[in-house]
Amino acid sequence: MDNTIRVHGLTKAYGRHAVLEDVSFEVEHGEIFGIIGANGTGKTTTVEILQGLRTRDAGTVAVLGHDPATHRRHLRGLVGSQLQSSALPERITVGEAVRLFAHLAGDVVDWRVLSQEWGLDGLLPKAFGSLSGGQRQRLFIALALVNRPRVVFLDELTQGLDPVARRDTWRLIERVRDHGASVVLVTHDLQEAAHLCDRVAVLHGGRIRATGTPDELIAASGGTVHTRFSIPGHATAGLDALPGVVALTHDGRRASVLGDSRSPVLVAAELARRDVLPLDLEVQRPSLDDVFLALTGESR
Repeated sequence: MDNTIRVHGLTKAYGRHAVLEDVSFEVEHGEIFGIIGANGTGKTTTVEILQGLRTRDAGTVAVLGHDPATHRRHLRGLVGSQLQSSALPERITVGEAVRLFAHLAGDVVDWRVLSQEWGLDGLLPKAFGSLSGGQRQRLFIALALVNRPRVVFLDELTQGLDPVARRDTWRLIERVRDHGASVVLVTHDLQEAAHLCDRVAVLHGGRIRATGTPDELIAASGGTVHTRFSIPGHATAGLDALPGVVALTHDGRRASVLGDSRSPVLVAAELARRDVLPLDLEVQRPSLDDVFLALTGESR
Protein backbone atom coordinates (compact mmCIF):
# COMPACT_ATOMS: atom_id res chain seq x y z
CA MET A 1 0.00 0.00 0.00
CA ASP A 2 1.57 3.26 -1.18
CA ASN A 3 -0.68 5.68 0.69
CA THR A 4 -2.26 5.93 4.11
CA ILE A 5 -5.42 7.57 2.73
CA ARG A 6 -6.89 7.67 -0.76
CA VAL A 7 -9.91 9.79 -1.61
CA HIS A 8 -11.39 9.94 -5.11
CA GLY A 9 -14.52 11.74 -6.27
CA LEU A 10 -15.85 12.31 -2.76
CA THR A 11 -19.25 13.98 -2.87
CA LYS A 12 -21.59 14.99 -0.03
CA ALA A 13 -24.71 17.14 0.13
CA TYR A 14 -27.14 18.08 2.87
CA GLY A 15 -30.47 18.34 1.12
CA ARG A 16 -29.93 20.61 -1.86
CA HIS A 17 -26.74 22.11 -0.42
CA ALA A 18 -23.61 20.49 -1.89
CA VAL A 19 -20.82 20.48 0.71
CA LEU A 20 -18.24 18.38 -1.15
CA GLU A 21 -18.03 17.97 -4.93
CA ASP A 22 -15.64 15.50 -6.57
CA VAL A 23 -12.94 15.84 -3.88
CA SER A 24 -9.79 13.78 -4.49
CA PHE A 25 -6.47 13.63 -2.63
CA GLU A 26 -3.99 11.20 -1.09
CA VAL A 27 -2.13 11.21 2.23
CA GLU A 28 1.31 9.61 2.29
CA HIS A 29 2.84 7.59 5.11
CA GLY A 30 4.42 9.59 7.90
CA GLU A 31 3.41 13.08 6.77
CA ILE A 32 1.38 15.92 8.21
CA PHE A 33 -1.26 16.58 5.58
CA GLY A 34 -3.22 19.79 5.97
CA ILE A 35 -6.75 20.46 4.75
CA ILE A 36 -7.03 24.23 4.70
CA GLY A 37 -9.94 26.50 3.98
CA ALA A 38 -12.32 29.01 5.44
CA ASN A 39 -14.99 27.98 7.93
CA GLY A 40 -17.91 26.15 6.36
CA THR A 41 -16.03 24.83 3.31
CA GLY A 42 -16.43 21.13 4.17
CA LYS A 43 -13.18 20.44 6.01
CA THR A 44 -14.79 18.83 9.06
CA THR A 45 -17.26 16.90 6.91
CA THR A 46 -14.33 15.45 4.99
CA VAL A 47 -12.50 14.11 8.05
CA GLU A 48 -15.74 12.83 9.57
CA ILE A 49 -16.33 10.78 6.41
CA LEU A 50 -12.74 9.51 6.59
CA GLN A 51 -13.43 8.26 10.12
CA GLY A 52 -16.76 6.63 9.27
CA LEU A 53 -18.68 9.16 11.37
CA ARG A 54 -20.65 10.47 8.40
CA THR A 55 -21.84 8.82 5.19
CA ARG A 56 -20.85 9.97 1.71
CA ASP A 57 -23.09 10.30 -1.32
CA ALA A 58 -20.52 9.26 -3.92
CA GLY A 59 -16.85 8.56 -4.43
CA THR A 60 -14.34 6.11 -2.97
CA VAL A 61 -12.48 6.42 0.32
CA ALA A 62 -9.75 4.13 1.68
CA VAL A 63 -8.03 4.60 5.05
CA LEU A 64 -5.19 2.12 5.55
CA GLY A 65 -6.78 0.09 2.76
CA HIS A 66 -10.24 -0.02 4.38
CA ASP A 67 -13.48 1.75 3.55
CA PRO A 68 -14.46 3.60 6.75
CA ALA A 69 -18.14 3.35 5.85
CA THR A 70 -18.06 -0.45 6.11
CA HIS A 71 -14.98 -1.15 8.24
CA ARG A 72 -15.30 1.49 10.95
CA ARG A 73 -14.98 -1.08 13.73
CA HIS A 74 -11.73 -2.42 12.28
CA LEU A 75 -10.31 1.08 11.81
CA ARG A 76 -11.17 2.06 15.38
CA GLY A 77 -7.97 0.41 16.58
CA LEU A 78 -5.84 2.04 13.89
CA VAL A 79 -7.10 5.63 13.98
CA GLY A 80 -6.94 8.37 16.61
CA SER A 81 -8.77 11.66 16.49
CA GLN A 82 -9.46 14.97 18.16
CA LEU A 83 -12.56 16.53 16.68
CA GLN A 84 -13.45 20.21 16.75
CA SER A 85 -16.29 19.45 19.19
CA SER A 86 -14.16 17.35 21.58
CA ALA A 87 -15.01 17.84 25.26
CA LEU A 88 -14.98 15.98 28.56
CA PRO A 89 -17.09 16.28 31.74
CA GLU A 90 -15.90 19.28 33.73
CA ARG A 91 -15.26 17.27 36.91
CA ILE A 92 -13.40 14.30 35.45
CA THR A 93 -9.72 14.42 36.33
CA VAL A 94 -6.92 14.10 33.81
CA GLY A 95 -5.85 10.82 35.43
CA GLU A 96 -9.36 9.38 35.24
CA ALA A 97 -9.70 10.39 31.59
CA VAL A 98 -6.38 8.86 30.55
CA ARG A 99 -7.04 5.61 32.44
CA LEU A 100 -10.59 5.36 31.03
CA PHE A 101 -9.61 5.97 27.42
CA ALA A 102 -6.63 3.61 27.67
CA HIS A 103 -8.88 0.87 29.08
CA LEU A 104 -11.52 1.39 26.36
CA ALA A 105 -8.74 1.06 23.77
CA GLY A 106 -7.78 -2.31 25.23
CA ASP A 107 -4.80 -1.12 27.28
CA VAL A 108 -2.64 -1.14 24.17
CA VAL A 109 -0.57 1.61 25.81
CA ASP A 110 0.30 1.87 29.50
CA TRP A 111 -1.54 5.01 30.62
CA ARG A 112 1.28 5.88 33.03
CA VAL A 113 3.85 5.86 30.24
CA LEU A 114 1.52 7.88 28.01
CA SER A 115 0.97 10.47 30.76
CA GLN A 116 4.68 10.84 31.33
CA GLU A 117 5.50 11.01 27.64
CA TRP A 118 3.02 13.83 26.98
CA GLY A 119 3.75 15.85 30.11
CA LEU A 120 0.53 15.07 31.98
CA ASP A 121 2.02 13.76 35.23
CA GLY A 122 1.57 17.05 37.05
CA LEU A 123 -1.99 17.38 35.76
CA LEU A 124 -3.34 13.94 36.72
CA PRO A 125 -5.27 15.11 39.81
CA LYS A 126 -6.67 18.22 38.12
CA ALA A 127 -10.27 18.41 36.90
CA PHE A 128 -10.79 18.92 33.17
CA GLY A 129 -12.76 22.09 33.87
CA SER A 130 -9.74 23.70 35.56
CA LEU A 131 -7.33 23.17 32.68
CA SER A 132 -6.06 25.94 30.43
CA GLY A 133 -6.63 25.75 26.69
CA GLY A 134 -3.11 24.49 26.05
CA GLN A 135 -3.40 21.85 28.79
CA ARG A 136 -6.68 20.62 27.33
CA GLN A 137 -5.14 20.24 23.89
CA ARG A 138 -2.19 18.35 25.37
CA LEU A 139 -4.68 15.99 27.02
CA PHE A 140 -6.72 15.56 23.83
CA ILE A 141 -3.61 14.66 21.84
CA ALA A 142 -2.65 12.06 24.45
CA LEU A 143 -6.18 10.61 24.37
CA ALA A 144 -5.99 10.39 20.58
CA LEU A 145 -2.89 8.19 20.96
CA VAL A 146 -4.16 5.65 23.52
CA ASN A 147 -4.57 2.98 20.82
CA ARG A 148 -1.15 3.68 19.25
CA PRO A 149 -2.81 4.77 15.97
CA ARG A 150 -1.30 4.78 12.52
CA VAL A 151 -3.43 7.74 11.44
CA VAL A 152 -4.39 10.74 13.61
CA PHE A 153 -7.06 13.30 12.71
CA LEU A 154 -6.76 16.74 14.34
CA ASP A 155 -9.51 19.28 13.67
CA GLU A 156 -8.87 22.99 14.45
CA LEU A 157 -6.64 21.93 17.33
CA THR A 158 -5.23 25.37 18.15
CA GLN A 159 -8.33 27.49 17.70
CA GLY A 160 -8.64 29.99 20.53
CA LEU A 161 -5.21 29.31 22.02
CA ASP A 162 -2.80 32.09 22.93
CA PRO A 163 0.45 32.31 20.89
CA VAL A 164 2.56 30.42 23.47
CA ALA A 165 0.06 27.56 23.83
CA ARG A 166 -0.33 27.40 20.06
CA ARG A 167 3.44 27.03 19.51
CA ASP A 168 3.58 24.34 22.23
CA THR A 169 0.74 22.48 20.49
CA TRP A 170 2.58 22.69 17.16
CA ARG A 171 5.55 20.92 18.73
CA LEU A 172 3.23 18.19 20.04
CA ILE A 173 1.76 17.66 16.57
CA GLU A 174 5.24 17.31 15.11
CA ARG A 175 6.00 14.72 17.80
CA VAL A 176 2.94 12.71 16.75
CA ARG A 177 4.30 12.59 13.19
CA ASP A 178 7.81 11.80 14.44
CA HIS A 179 6.39 8.84 16.39
CA GLY A 180 5.42 7.28 13.04
CA ALA A 181 1.78 8.28 12.59
CA SER A 182 0.33 10.04 9.57
CA VAL A 183 -1.46 13.22 10.66
CA VAL A 184 -4.43 14.84 8.92
CA LEU A 185 -4.64 18.41 10.20
CA VAL A 186 -7.76 20.48 9.55
CA THR A 187 -7.14 24.20 9.95
CA HIS A 188 -8.09 27.62 8.64
CA ASP A 189 -4.87 29.06 10.14
CA LEU A 190 -2.57 29.42 7.13
CA GLN A 191 0.47 30.27 9.25
CA GLU A 192 -0.09 27.00 11.10
CA ALA A 193 -0.39 25.07 7.84
CA ALA A 194 2.78 26.63 6.43
CA HIS A 195 4.72 25.83 9.62
CA LEU A 196 3.51 22.27 10.20
CA CYS A 197 2.32 20.62 7.02
CA ASP A 198 4.44 18.56 4.65
CA ARG A 199 1.66 18.99 2.08
CA VAL A 200 -1.67 20.81 2.02
CA ALA A 201 -4.93 20.66 0.08
CA VAL A 202 -6.80 23.92 -0.43
CA LEU A 203 -10.54 23.25 -0.06
CA HIS A 204 -12.92 25.94 -1.23
CA GLY A 205 -16.52 25.82 -2.37
CA GLY A 206 -16.58 22.07 -1.77
CA ARG A 207 -13.71 21.42 -4.18
CA ILE A 208 -9.97 20.91 -3.93
CA ARG A 209 -8.37 23.91 -5.62
CA ALA A 210 -4.74 22.82 -5.28
CA THR A 211 -2.54 20.25 -3.52
CA GLY A 212 1.19 20.31 -2.80
CA THR A 213 3.86 21.38 -0.37
CA PRO A 214 3.50 24.98 0.86
CA ASP A 215 6.65 25.90 -1.13
CA GLU A 216 5.29 24.24 -4.29
CA LEU A 217 2.00 26.11 -4.04
CA ILE A 218 3.78 29.41 -3.44
CA ALA A 219 6.13 28.84 -6.39
CA ALA A 220 3.25 27.84 -8.67
CA SER A 221 1.30 30.97 -7.76
CA GLY A 222 3.81 33.09 -9.66
CA GLY A 223 3.64 35.83 -7.05
CA THR A 224 6.04 38.76 -7.19
CA VAL A 225 9.04 38.90 -4.84
CA HIS A 226 9.91 42.27 -3.28
CA THR A 227 13.57 43.08 -2.53
CA ARG A 228 14.20 46.33 -0.65
CA PHE A 229 17.43 47.98 0.50
CA SER A 230 18.96 51.41 1.13
CA ILE A 231 21.22 52.62 -1.66
CA PRO A 232 22.01 55.90 -3.47
CA GLY A 233 19.82 56.38 -6.51
CA HIS A 234 22.74 56.42 -8.99
CA ALA A 235 23.89 53.00 -7.70
CA THR A 236 20.71 51.32 -8.98
CA ALA A 237 21.67 51.80 -12.63
CA GLY A 238 21.29 48.57 -14.58
CA LEU A 239 19.59 46.56 -11.84
CA ASP A 240 16.32 46.64 -13.78
CA ALA A 241 18.04 44.79 -16.64
CA LEU A 242 18.86 41.74 -14.51
CA PRO A 243 17.03 38.48 -15.36
CA GLY A 244 13.74 38.12 -13.50
CA VAL A 245 13.47 41.80 -12.52
CA VAL A 246 10.08 43.25 -13.43
CA ALA A 247 10.30 46.76 -11.97
CA LEU A 248 12.68 49.01 -10.05
CA THR A 249 11.77 52.09 -8.03
CA HIS A 250 13.71 54.43 -5.74
CA ASP A 251 12.19 56.85 -3.22
CA GLY A 252 15.34 58.87 -2.67
CA ARG A 253 16.61 56.58 0.08
CA ARG A 254 15.57 52.99 -0.56
CA ALA A 255 15.33 50.90 -3.70
CA SER A 256 12.50 48.45 -4.27
CA VAL A 257 12.92 45.67 -6.81
CA LEU A 258 9.98 43.56 -8.02
CA GLY A 259 10.75 40.28 -9.70
CA ASP A 260 10.45 36.53 -9.80
CA SER A 261 11.93 34.04 -7.33
CA ARG A 262 15.43 34.43 -8.85
CA SER A 263 15.60 38.20 -8.58
CA PRO A 264 16.74 38.60 -4.92
CA VAL A 265 19.78 36.38 -5.45
CA LEU A 266 20.75 38.05 -8.72
CA VAL A 267 20.27 41.55 -7.31
CA ALA A 268 22.35 40.75 -4.21
CA ALA A 269 25.07 39.19 -6.35
CA GLU A 270 25.22 42.26 -8.61
CA LEU A 271 25.40 44.62 -5.62
CA ALA A 272 28.23 42.56 -4.14
CA ARG A 273 30.06 42.65 -7.50
CA ARG A 274 29.84 46.44 -7.32
CA ASP A 275 31.05 46.35 -3.71
CA VAL A 276 27.70 47.81 -2.56
CA LEU A 277 26.66 45.99 0.60
CA PRO A 278 23.41 47.41 2.08
CA LEU A 279 22.92 46.30 5.68
CA ASP A 280 19.12 46.47 5.55
CA LEU A 281 18.42 44.28 2.51
CA GLU A 282 15.11 42.49 3.01
CA VAL A 283 13.19 40.05 0.83
CA GLN A 284 9.42 39.60 0.99
CA ARG A 285 8.21 36.49 -0.78
CA PRO A 286 4.60 35.40 -1.40
CA SER A 287 3.08 33.47 1.50
CA LEU A 288 0.55 30.67 1.75
CA ASP A 289 -1.97 33.41 2.57
CA ASP A 290 -1.34 34.94 -0.85
CA VAL A 291 -1.78 31.56 -2.53
CA PHE A 292 -5.04 30.94 -0.69
CA LEU A 293 -6.42 34.35 -1.62
CA ALA A 294 -5.45 33.84 -5.27
CA LEU A 295 -7.01 30.37 -5.45
CA THR A 296 -10.24 31.19 -3.64
CA GLY A 297 -10.86 34.83 -4.39
CA GLU A 298 -11.34 35.47 -0.67
CA SER A 299 -10.54 38.93 0.70
CA ARG A 300 -8.24 39.47 3.65
